[in-house]
Amino acid sequence: MSAIVVCSLSRLAETVAAYRASHIVTLINRDTLFARPPVVPAANHLHVGIHDISEPMDGMILPMADHVHEFLGFAGRWDRAAPMVVHCFAGISRSTAAAYSIFCAARPDLDEAEIAQRLRKRSREATPNVRLIAIADEILGRSGRMVRAIETIGRGQDAMEGTTFALRLDE
Repeated sequence: MSAIVVCSLSRLAETVAAYRASHIVTLINRDTLFARPPVVPAANHLHVGIHDISEPMDGMILPMADHVHEFLGFAGRWDRAAPMVVHCFAGISRSTAAAYSIFCAARPDLDEAEIAQRLRKRSREATPNVRLIAIADEILGRSGRMVRAIETIGRGQDAMEGTTFALRLDE
């Protein structure tokens, strides 16, 4: 199954195992301790050390274009033979923004609003980080369509942790 699977940090190992994932994108700050599931080789794991913020804050790492280029480039080298897991701490903001961005890059034939609706259908809690979306929109040349699509689905339901879900690239 060619899919992007989104989960929280607490569900990382079980999600990688359940979906037999070959690649992982981690979007959590550098101070958060976690272990890469050993079934995924280090070469197939990308850790993007950013905080879940959209404006500069003292002592925190604001997502920047380099970060988005990094995960989009990593995903572009993924062979799609097995799923990729994208996670952040809660599985609600950074990971959903990255998954949406990766999906838009992988499926330029699909409308951004349609992809956003798929995201909302699979996760009522998804609240993609708007800064990551805006940067990806610029990089991918989507002329604001990604941002508008995410604004259309609105903020997700409040939750401490998001539900694990998959976005299939072949649908």
